[in-house]
Amino acid sequence: MTVRMNIDCNGCYQRIRRALLNMQGLESHLIDRKQHRVSVCGEFVPQDVAIKLRKRTNRRVEILEIKEVDAGGGGDPPPEGGGGGQQP
Repeated sequence: MTVRMNIDCNGCYQRIRRALLNMQGLESHLIDRKQHRVSVCGEFVPQDVAIKLRKRTNRRVEILEIKEVDAGGGGDPPPEGGGGGQQP
């Protein structure tokens, strides 16, 4: 998930960072000061994270993008018994 927040100074950056570190379900985060964007990865409800960021930092939070990533294993298993053996 990517959100836009106003990150003016080091204090704002530290408040956002502390709020993210204290949240459950977040695996990683990236704070981009120049673009005023915060990217978050993990298992969470995007609206809940945005609300918590808003309350803990007293900053406006705008959700820009939400990407859902499936945690699957990557497709079908290989076919069984179908090749490589000797033929008479």
